[in-house]
Amino acid sequence: MIKKDIKSIREYLKVYLIMGSTNCMKDPEEILAEAIEGGVTLFQYREKGIGSLSKKSKVMLAERLQAICREKDIPFLVNDDIELALKINADGIHIGQDDDSAEAARARIGKDKLMGVSVHSLEEAEKAIHDGADYLGIGPIYETATKKDAKAASGTELIKAIRNKGISLPIVGIGGIRPGNAGKIIEDGGDGVSVITGITHAASAKKAAEELRNEVSSVNDL
Repeated sequence: MIKKDIKSIREYLKVYLIMGSTNCMKDPEEILAEAIEGGVTLFQYREKGIGSLSKKSKVMLAERLQAICREKDIPFLVNDDIELALKINADGIHIGQDDDSAEAARARIGKDKLMGVSVHSLEEAEKAIHDGADYLGIGPIYETATKKDAKAASGTELIKAIRNKGISLPIVGIGGIRPGNAGKIIEDGGDGVSVITGITHAASAKKAAEELRNEVSSVNDL
C-alpha cells in the first residue's frame, strides 16, 4: 500500500515522470522501465491529446505500465480519469483545475489513495488543501510546448509564496524541466520535479532520469 506521510510523499515526488502514448518517441513500456532504472520515483499515466488512446486500448496500456511500476515498487497515478483509476486500482490520481473538482475526486477514490492537484495561485493551493490534496503540482515553471493550452511560465514565484505562507504540503514543479534547470525548484521550496519530454524525448530515458535524480538529490543534500 502507498505511504501517505509527508516524508514518504516528498520522496515519491523527487523525479516524477508523466507520460502517455502520444508523448513517446519509442515504446512507452521501454521508456518507463529505463526511466525507473535511472531513478524515477513516481509515475503518472496521462493519456491526452491528438491521437491518444481510448476505451480498451487506453486501459490495456495503463495496465501494462502499472505492472512495470508494481514490479519496481513505484507509485502509479492516473491523470484526471477517475473511472480508470478505480478500474485498475491505481495508487492515486492527479487533478487539474479544468478537471473534475478535487473534493469530488477525493470522495470517490477514498482517503487511502494519493491525490495531487495542479494549482496556479495561492488561493487555488489553499482550496486544494481543503479538498484533500496530498501534494501540489505547480507550473509551468519554464516554457513548455507539451501542453498546447499551458499558461505562461511563471518560474518559482508561486512555490516561494506558498512556502512563505507557512504551507508545508509537498510540492512538485512542472513545465520545461530538464537536467540543468531542476535544482532551482528544490532550492526555492519544491520537493521534486515532474517531467514529460525531458525524459520521453531524451536519447536515453535512463540517463535523463539519472541526471535529474542527481540534481535534485544534490540540492537536498546541501
